Amino acid sequence: MLNLSVNSWQRTRALLILLAMVAGIRCTAQVAAGNADALGPQFGVSSFPLWSADSSVQSTLTVFRPQPGKANHTAVIIAPGGAYRVLALNLEGRQVADWFAERGVTAFVLKYRLGDHHPYPEPLLDGQRAVRLVRSMSSEFHLDQNKIGFVGFSAGGHLAAMVATTSDDGNPKAPDAIDRFSDRPDFLVLGYAWLNAMQPNDRGFITYCSVLRKLPEEECNAWENLYTPSLHVSATTPTTFIYGTTDDKTVPVSASVGFYSALVKAGVPAEMHLFRHGGHGSGLGQADPALEMWPILLENWLRAQGFL
Repeated sequence: MLNLSVNSWQRTRALLILLAMVAGIRCTAQVAAGNADALGPQFGVSSFPLWSADSSVQSTLTVFRPQPGKANHTAVIIAPGGAYRVLALNLEGRQVADWFAERGVTAFVLKYRLGDHHPYPEPLLDGQRAVRLVRSMSSEFHLDQNKIGFVGFSAGGHLAAMVATTSDDGNPKAPDAIDRFSDRPDFLVLGYAWLNAMQPNDRGFITYCSVLRKLPEEECNAWENLYTPSLHVSATTPTTFIYGTTDDKTVPVSASVGFYSALVKAGVPAEMHLFRHGGHGSGLGQADPALEMWPILLENWLRAQGFL
């Protein structure tokens, strides 16, 4: 009898372990597939469509909320980079959102349209929509409508700068209530931004049209002026913080210098920090002792202007 009981318990235990493993695999698969319900509201993370729920556009915003009682009514929209072909959603999305949320800022990671089938102006339309949408939800997320920033890295930095330099006050007569809100960010943060993406070059740097090879040449020529942010800076461009590295082999630092110069010429408050060494795609510093200083400089800049 004793042997039978032990064997029975061993079989039962093995079955329980197997069921637990299956449940774990299912849960992991749900999270990997982007199932928002798998996370649960207790994580303070949720996603929602950028456009109407019945739209064919797949762009989304994923919100990372600060701890209860820690929110300071500031929000940021974060545009990860990826050469307009992919999105660095971890390095330049989630990690950055967590950094802001820890400091009381409600962070929205933007998944915008990209690739050959979604050329400009589609990414720009998503960026503009994101600012209007977040501003329209200020009551829901307890935000100050005058403290909504835009943060962008690499290609996302180009997008952020384009949003900041082409904004308007909204259309009060628009049938879509969200379009009645302004799409102007209140501050701009650029990390190794691909600000010359639309400009041709002979120095081996990538360009938007060299990455998306299916674009007609006449469109590429027109976009050199239309979608180069430094050419559209004005006195209404928001206060800006710029971070870059001098020996970036992917995006020339001169693009950031040119944008900074345009800001100064237009009388826009701006701060720029260029580090001597550091490859492209360094995120918040990637454990580099020197580059990890830039988020500290950013925090001081945000605090000095009342955004923290």
